Amino acid sequence: MAKGAPRRAMIRVFWVALAIFVVDQLSKFWILRGLDLDTRGAIDVWPPLLNLRMAWNYGINFGLLAGEQGAVRWILISVALGIVLFVLVWLWRDPPGLRGQIAGGLLVGGALGNVVDRLLYGAVADFINMSCCGIDNPFAFNVADVAIFLGAVGLILFPGPNGNGKRR
Repeated sequence: MAKGAPRRAMIRVFWVALAIFVVDQLSKFWILRGLDLDTRGAIDVWPPLLNLRMAWNYGINFGLLAGEQGAVRWILISVALGIVLFVLVWLWRDPPGLRGQIAGGLLVGGALGNVVDRLLYGAVADFINMSCCGIDNPFAFNVADVAIFLGAVGLILFPGPNGNGKRR
């Protein structure tokens, strides 16, 4: 490993995370303040493929643990920050290739975007709803959720230093 590799890798992770964080927060600001989706509830954009449906997620995926709003909020914030710290330490100690660095940035930026929601609103603002082929999807998600998913998958697929999942 080159002497400055961890530093260069972390700079890339930082910029990807920052970009995702900004896009996520701007999209939520636009949805909540610009489109007032919180009051309107729903906007059909390109039904049934793409709709905006306001959903405040107080729990984890698919609203699990949503009934325990008080303590769960702080537990979920702590868990998300713990995961972010774990991923950053992992990427520093064993920097992956470019694709792995991008994946790490996606995961970190998305996780921090949802943490900010929980701090500001007490819940995560979900608003993207997609259905297709006669299946009516009742769930909504946001930009951060997509980034977290893609980042996690990318870290699984591209952990190696060459970004191909293989060690040298």
